[in-house]
Amino acid sequence: MNTGLGRSRSAAQAMLASLCVVAVATVTYSVCGCAWQGFAGGAAHSLNLAGKPWNWIAAEPFLLRGRPLDGSLPSLAVLLEIISVGLAAIIPLGAGADRWRLGANCASTALLAGVTYPLFAHWVWGGGWLSQLGNSYGLGRGFMDAGGASSIHTVGGLTALSIAWIVGPRRNKYAAEGMPAAIPGHNAVLVLFACFLMWAGWLGLNAAGAIVFTGAEPGRAVLIAVNTTLSAAAGLLAAVVVTSTRFGKPDASLCANGWVGGLVASSAACAAVTPVAAVAIGFIAGLLVTVSVAYIEWPLAIDDPSGAISVHGVGGLWGVLAVGIFANSLGGQWLAQLVGAATLLGFVLPLTYSLNWLLDRVYPQRVAPEGERQGMDLYELGAGAYPEFVTHTEEFTQQ
Repeated sequence: MNTGLGRSRSAAQAMLASLCVVAVATVTYSVCGCAWQGFAGGAAHSLNLAGKPWNWIAAEPFLLRGRPLDGSLPSLAVLLEIISVGLAAIIPLGAGADRWRLGANCASTALLAGVTYPLFAHWVWGGGWLSQLGNSYGLGRGFMDAGGASSIHTVGGLTALSIAWIVGPRRNKYAAEGMPAAIPGHNAVLVLFACFLMWAGWLGLNAAGAIVFTGAEPGRAVLIAVNTTLSAAAGLLAAVVVTSTRFGKPDASLCANGWVGGLVASSAACAAVTPVAAVAIGFIAGLLVTVSVAYIEWPLAIDDPSGAISVHGVGGLWGVLAVGIFANSLGGQWLAQLVGAATLLGFVLPLTYSLNWLLDRVYPQRVAPEGERQGMDLYELGAGAYPEFVTHTEEFTQQ
């Protein structure tokens, strides 16, 4: 999807970057991230504040030592987390498309998989303080997120926002007076085909997360699959309505973002809401994502070619809050979800921005101007993705 929404002269680099960040995320998480995330009930470091325990980071061995890989629940959590951290690492690639260096992709991913992701995932899924808000402060069942709307998607979306801020907009994206220019993606077929792939993957991701991390019985996988599908469908239809009303015709890329936004928003509450609520969650997500894409581009002047900030950041935050609104939970659940959302915005965003800002001081993340003019494929890989076709260049673009 990121590849299709970027330029044709950067397509191969975008695909290779996806493989590279998954590889780096997998290795880094296996070395240290899993030890810091841990599993509920495992060894951890805690602080006592006002007489209440605050479990803030796990204390398990590095390199997966001591974690059985035998089909038990803790071992299934390792497998799911390795996949999940790879998915989170792919999200920022869309926001930095066409100008984010491959080496910087990998270095930033190491920070995400080794620090940001496991720390917040421990708070949510590893027995950390957010998951204990129910026991410690009587806030419902504590912070709830079955499929990773917060730990995967919002963390990835906020990292995407940080990257977009740090690398800046693409060349000629904004005129001197600040108005954005349209730079359409080069392949809508890839974008829309990716929606089908994501749908299939999300059914497994949401069901596995609910079973492994929230204790849902396997029989609820049917409800989870239905809710996930309905939320995606409603998100797509909301985007169709908005773009048709605004432009007179539906916009393919924004409709795809509405579909994925519905999937993202479904993740947190997929096992805890009715199908009717799932439709409402997805429809609102589609509206929020479609409006947010335009607002982020203008007037905020943040260049996000894939809409990753809106789809995963805004959609994930809405999914987190939707649990408190639609889930049939104990009293105080809304406040627990609000605390989790505030933690993402007030702690995770500054953390991921600071780490990537420091990285940019040591290893500049944006490609040289010549690389952006030439295209990331030729500049970084030495060959284009479409050698038999003419790709667009900036030779005749007004500077």
